[in-house]
Amino acid sequence: MAKMKAALAAVLVMEKEGVTKAFGVPGAAINPLYAQMMDRGTIGHILARHVEGASHMAEGYTRAVSGNIGVCIGTSGPGGTDMITGLYSAQADSIPILCITGQAPKARLHKEDFQAVDIASIAKPVTKWATTVLEAAQVPGVFQQAFHLMRSGRPGPVLIDLPFDVMQTEIEFDVDTYEPLPVYKPAASRKQIEKAIDMLCTSERPLIVAGGGIINADASDLLVEFAEIMGIPVIPTLMGWGTIPDDHPLMVGMCGLQTSQRYGNANMLASDFVVGIGNRWANRHTGSTDVYCKGRRFIHVDIEPTQIGRIFAPDYGIVSDAKAALQKFIEVALELKSKNALPNWSGWAKECLGRKSSPEFLRKTNFDSVPMKPQRVYQCMNNAFSRDTTYVSTIGLSQIAGAQFLHVYHPRHWINCGQAGPLGWTVPAALGVRAADPKREIVALSGDYDFQFMIEEMAVGAQFKLPYIHILVNNSYLGLIRQSQRGFSMDFCVQLGFQNINADPQDPAGQGYGVDHVKVVEGLGCKAIRVMRQEELAPAIEQARAWMAEYQVPVVIEIILERVTNIAMGTEIDNIIEFEEMATSKADAPTAVAVSMLD
Repeated sequence: MAKMKAALAAVLVMEKEGVTKAFGVPGAAINPLYAQMMDRGTIGHILARHVEGASHMAEGYTRAVSGNIGVCIGTSGPGGTDMITGLYSAQADSIPILCITGQAPKARLHKEDFQAVDIASIAKPVTKWATTVLEAAQVPGVFQQAFHLMRSGRPGPVLIDLPFDVMQTEIEFDVDTYEPLPVYKPAASRKQIEKAIDMLCTSERPLIVAGGGIINADASDLLVEFAEIMGIPVIPTLMGWGTIPDDHPLMVGMCGLQTSQRYGNANMLASDFVVGIGNRWANRHTGSTDVYCKGRRFIHVDIEPTQIGRIFAPDYGIVSDAKAALQKFIEVALELKSKNALPNWSGWAKECLGRKSSPEFLRKTNFDSVPMKPQRVYQCMNNAFSRDTTYVSTIGLSQIAGAQFLHVYHPRHWINCGQAGPLGWTVPAALGVRAADPKREIVALSGDYDFQFMIEEMAVGAQFKLPYIHILVNNSYLGLIRQSQRGFSMDFCVQLGFQNINADPQDPAGQGYGVDHVKVVEGLGCKAIRVMRQEELAPAIEQARAWMAEYQVPVVIEIILERVTNIAMGTEIDNIIEFEEMATSKADAPTAVAVSMLD
């Protein structure tokens, strides 16, 4: 066998496991790994400006393309603690990323050495596995186990902490005989699927709730096929958005307290049976279980055994990978269809589609006010961007309204951190998506505060030529928190506006909007343009595309919004408060996905 440093063995294992790109920030304690990466030259590296940014880039890289595992690298101490937010975000949404940290030498771990912290213990609650490797000979096996765990069962992140002297120690390792460990995924049995379909066939108004587990399993085509065979309408979760195209006649809206359509909630409330596949019954999808569950039965299919019954007890639970379950669902459904043994739910599907196309269930977007209302921004975006566009967003009124008004037609074309929602996520995640796919059109969506959190990562896009369009909707407010403060009769510590002494008084940034994002973005090596009116947005997007082609850098389009807009949301799916006018005709919501069905 070959004799080599343990750090080289780690790099060779990553190569064998398919890693070709990493995101990180070098430091003294992790330099032995970087030295081997440099010598090998097989793993491209993108230098982040903040280690948290590197972890979110790794997330975007994983989420963008099936099979990817993003790798983020940091030094000891704060290099690891800075990545905890990224690990939490990945764990919450079942996203596999590998975080590698440097560490003080073994003999110094208990001596409060410089930047020596027990990062494995800190990371344990937000990872599938976190370990400090104390024996150099274990390095190849630890990395092999890491990839096995990330891919098996419910996907998730792993942290490997490497002491300096462990990386430098020589070990025996035969890379030529290395093979990845087999991936384990539980699979539904034929009997389980037959029972589930028997139960389903007793319903009159069934729905499928399609979760992010379907996207993780690369099974969106199977989901659509199963829905079409059965003739059952589908409601995707926010993490499952794109499993079925928005304009498919069986896609009947999203349900929830915030990121939902009125017709989606109405269709859920009208149902009597729900099959959840690859979903968690997250509270912003369900609201209270008293309202969500009343009058309907449930089947829950999920890869993680402890998810079954965690939120509420389903009538029947199946532990299975979404792809394995859907393959058997299709097999059984086709057999029953060939015998004309399936109920005819076409009337129910038509009823759901009717709500989707009715003005009664559409929100108005066609506002002409200046500064712009966000609803009009999303209407303009629907007109400007194609059905192949990939959207990246994290949290805030910008993301909530985006999910209410934008359209998604393919899996992995809505890249969103659903549960954790860390501000600042959008910029680095979008860069990770671009690093994973150099060709697709990527449009990030941020409010001003999300954008300011990790704005320094724009320089990464300039340095490494990672062009994408960033739509920045600026109301100079923590808009979502301001709206939630209404319940406390306050508007406190959420105003971001100030009189910028360096701004032209005629410029919006000089009129109380505070930060001049255009100047900051340009200072970071990217391009930016500011718009005030809806008619300026389409030309700005065309200018952005031209700049991206010419300079290969991110382009920010800042849109000045009215300071206060309340976006529809509520405490229950049957108690959503609408703050703005509803549509009464096609002209009020001209880009609604089913507008062609309006009279």
